[in-house]
Amino acid sequence: MSQYRQRLPQLADSLFMTDGGLETTLIFHDGIDLPCFAAFALLRDDDGTAMLERYFTRYAALARSEGVGLVLESPTWRANPDWAGKLGYTAESLADANRRAIALLARVRAAYETAGTPIVISGNLGPRGDGYRADVRMSASEARAYHRPQIEVFAASDADMVAAFTINYAEEAIGVIQAAHACAMPVAIAFTLETDGRLPSGESLADAIARTDTATNGYAAYFLINCAHPSHFASTLADAGAWRERIRGVRANASKRSHAELDEASDLDDGDPEELGRSYGALRHLLPRMTVVGGCCGTDHRHVGQICRAMKLALAADPA
Repeated sequence: MSQYRQRLPQLADSLFMTDGGLETTLIFHDGIDLPCFAAFALLRDDDGTAMLERYFTRYAALARSEGVGLVLESPTWRANPDWAGKLGYTAESLADANRRAIALLARVRAAYETAGTPIVISGNLGPRGDGYRADVRMSASEARAYHRPQIEVFAASDADMVAAFTINYAEEAIGVIQAAHACAMPVAIAFTLETDGRLPSGESLADAIARTDTATNGYAAYFLINCAHPSHFASTLADAGAWRERIRGVRANASKRSHAELDEASDLDDGDPEELGRSYGALRHLLPRMTVVGGCCGTDHRHVGQICRAMKLALAADPA
């Protein structure tokens, strides 16, 4: 992926952290009502924007104190037409929200980036449907057309890349990558996994990565795993293969609950931050290119701090 190296310093194999579970932090820690799990709706007013800026600033300060890089994902996981339409957004107001999200992260970067702690801004995309279910699917061409407008907005902004999270079947990943390629944007894909280590579509992670890479000529900068606990997929990663080197990032859940259990839960299961950190250190032996780490549902700055410190120890012991 040499074409990305100047734009994406996380490809140089140094450690980069991300944030934790934005939406679960806002709902359970800050008491914010988030219809449709749509954090981007907070950008509608100054108070909501300030709350998001405080959230990301906390992680920027943590990255600088730990001496590591930071990938900032914009709060736009739900900022696509179907979900935004439920909240009354037009195409124009949705594009403006995506631009505002990147502008917010650019302010954080300007305040906290140093030569030793670079910050990458990523335009975040979510699935068209429910990230936990693959019951309604698009073809790759449909996914390309659906996601391209959001990617075009990011391409015209200060975003360095785009990343699609909680993707649960290969065709949507392929379409996102094709749209990113058309916009000359680096792209990462994060697949979500069930407790059996497979995508909700039933595909194995190895097959999903291989099929996506084959259909897109390996254009994705890298892949990640998100919205699953390490105990759900560690055994899957024990299967040898070059596909594991395409996985550069993990953003795991704090909870060991299944997706179905999380959907039904009215409480926050924030697990054990120290245990989660140790599990990341153990994953490093299975994922030789794993250097982009953070959290997903139920995690916050405590978990990410433990993850970061565990990864620094793992990398020092095994710099491969």
